[in-house]
Amino acid sequence: MFKRSLASRDRAGKSSRSKRSFRDPAKLKPILESQKLESPPLGSTLMSSIVTVTVGKERRLFAAHEDVLSMSPYFAAACRGTFLEAHSKRIDLPDEEPEIFSCVLEYLYKGDYFPAMVYSKRRDVWELEDGAGSAESVVFHPGVNGVLLKDTVIYCAADRYGLEELKRLSLRKQGLQSGIEVGTVLRSARYAYENTPDSDSHLRAHYLALIIRCRKIFKRSGTMQMEMEIGGKLFFDLFVSLCNHVDDVAEMAYVCTIPSSFALSLSIPAYLIVY
Repeated sequence: MFKRSLASRDRAGKSSRSKRSFRDPAKLKPILESQKLESPPLGSTLMSSIVTVTVGKERRLFAAHEDVLSMSPYFAAACRGTFLEAHSKRIDLPDEEPEIFSCVLEYLYKGDYFPAMVYSKRRDVWELEDGAGSAESVVFHPGVNGVLLKDTVIYCAADRYGLEELKRLSLRKQGLQSGIEVGTVLRSARYAYENTPDSDSHLRAHYLALIIRCRKIFKRSGTMQMEMEIGGKLFFDLFVSLCNHVDDVAEMAYVCTIPSSFALSLSIPAYLIVY
């Protein structure tokens, strides 16, 4: 079995520069500004009590202000309820990965996590800050015994903790990644399906669109064949998406072959009529 990389013209992020960019500042800027506004004033955090959080099987310790943690509905409930130990302000997260929780905590304090998104006035794009190499785009997850796209794992964590803005941010940042191996993409897609509810289709749709867009790479991948033989809802949704895509193409081809007089009677746009 061979590994193939998406480092080609069909990959998700098509920029060949070291920075990865997102050309829609008008849509992205309000999101990042709203995240900054969510951060509590410095004075209020200094007056807030400290909560200790133990994370993962190795029980790594993190300390955070209660007011900051409480921006998450999950942690706000934990600070008020039975999750907190009786004689000490401690929350246990045995199933969380320390590296992922560190990113969540960084987001709660700063409104972003490394590598941060910065706006380039010269290029008129949003991009990941300098120093963000391929190593920062993935994380080893013992639950799957392999590497996953870090932004996907953060998205799933944000869903558990009720951080909708963090979900949107991680999805934006994942769209800037490039050169990711097929195996990592498929493993991350399966993780996304297993750790998001059916009602949340945003991350799932991202993977379906990626596979369809880069189908020339995936159809030659032995990893793709193996994953399809294992099966799962991911591949049923992929089949439905491909069928919808074929239907759209067929419909467009049909419209373009309709006689112009009949097309006009149906109020079909003129640019779809072939004379």
